[in-house]
Amino acid sequence: MMNEKEMHRRIEFLMVIGIPRNELDRVFRSFPSILRFGVEDRLKPLLSEFGGLGFSEDLIRKEIVREPRILGMELGELSRCLELLRTLNCREPIKEKIFIKGAFRAGFEVKLRVDCLCKHGLIRREAFKVLWKEPRFIIYEIEDIEKKIEFLMHRMKFNVGCLVDVPEYLGVNFEKQIVPRYNVIEYLRGKGGLGFKLQLKDLIKPSRLRFYNLYVKPYPECEKMFGRFSGSVEVKSQHPVGLWKLFQPQQHSDSKEDVINMKCFMESLG
Repeated sequence: MMNEKEMHRRIEFLMVIGIPRNELDRVFRSFPSILRFGVEDRLKPLLSEFGGLGFSEDLIRKEIVREPRILGMELGELSRCLELLRTLNCREPIKEKIFIKGAFRAGFEVKLRVDCLCKHGLIRREAFKVLWKEPRFIIYEIEDIEKKIEFLMHRMKFNVGCLVDVPEYLGVNFEKQIVPRYNVIEYLRGKGGLGFKLQLKDLIKPSRLRFYNLYVKPYPECEKMFGRFSGSVEVKSQHPVGLWKLFQPQQHSDSKEDVINMKCFMESLG
């Protein structure tokens, strides 16, 4: 049981770093675990780490008031999350969305998603690997991520470990891609229309058009449940012949430098 003196030390610490008195009660109610952390051996070193990463006292204070759970981060955890973000290889619009509220917030969002994956059975090393391979995962809300994982494990009957090999599952739209594809496959499986057992990669990795051609087009009754391609489908080129190369999306295959960056990052996790 914490005595009055220890409680006072934590209150004093928060006030010293600039937390307004009228916000203290909300901080303690939002994150009561702060009462378990020592000031000298945990809270002060944590804020020192934040400052050492280049964040101002004003920004740190504002982020703590906004989200008191920040004080629950392990020493070195934010550093690892920011290092992962630094090595990301993704399209610029995705990166802009990740950092739209600043690097500190982005690092904490990575921490929350790592915790989410670990809660469902991945080890931290695997969770970081999933995030690095599928950065779109970071821009989805935790509630949406939980829904995807629950669907994966309890409806689709896949092990959460599949996400290490198919991290794309967490980066695609649940309602528009995951559910329609699953419904088509379940329908075909029930009719005996599948001659082999599909893996998660078979549902997620094919492009929308390829999936349609493989599993929907031969079975007209599946078109309605698949959605966008219901009815007659005729794929026409949107650009003159000869110019298609100019409009190809940028590819982000792992370069030698990317592989080295990822290897160094994963080794730093221990």
